[in-house]
Amino acid sequence: MSNNTSSNKTVVPEAKEAMNRFKMEIAEELGVPLSNGGYNGNLTSYQNGSVGGYMVKKMIENQEKQMASKGTL
Repeated sequence: MSNNTSSNKTVVPEAKEAMNRFKMEIAEELGVPLSNGGYNGNLTSYQNGSVGGYMVKKMIENQEKQMASKGTL
């Protein structure tokens, strides 16, 4: 049994690169100088959190649009 308690894991490993690209797109959109795969400890919690929060918002919006177009909303 692993002692790694990180919840920051991609459930579908094949989607990892797409999620990284999405993260970088959102960071650019928000003006957050995120380093892809590099050190980001110089950024504030607010900056890092805004990227993750906006990613979730966009994913929910996209899912709602898909559900509405299928008539399941």
